Amino acid sequence: MLFKVEMKVNVPNDIDKELFAKQVDEEKMRAKELQEQGIWRHLWRVAGQYANVSIFDVDSPQTLHDLMMSLPLFPYMEVEVTALCHHPSSIHSDDR
Repeated sequence: MLFKVEMKVNVPNDIDKELFAKQVDEEKMRAKELQEQGIWRHLWRVAGQYANVSIFDVDSPQTLHDLMMSLPLFPYMEVEVTALCHHPSSIHSDDR
C-alpha cells in the first residue's frame, strides 16, 4: 500500500542540542535504511520549512504507524497521512 506522509518537525526551544543532533543523525540513518529497503520510496524537502513530503510503500496502515513511531524525530513531528492508489487515467502501468 502506498501512503503520502507529510512530516513537519517542531523542535522545542529548550531541547538539549547534543541530544537533538544525535537524534537527527539517527533519523538520517533510519531514513537511508528504509529507502534502501524500498519502503521509503520518495523523500522531498518542503522549501523553507523543517518538513518533508514522502511516499511509503508498506503492507498496512498498522505497519506505517509502527514505522513512524520508530523514527527518532517522531516525538517532535506533526504528521498527516493520505492513502494512495493507482489512478485509472495514469499512462503508467505501475506506481514507480
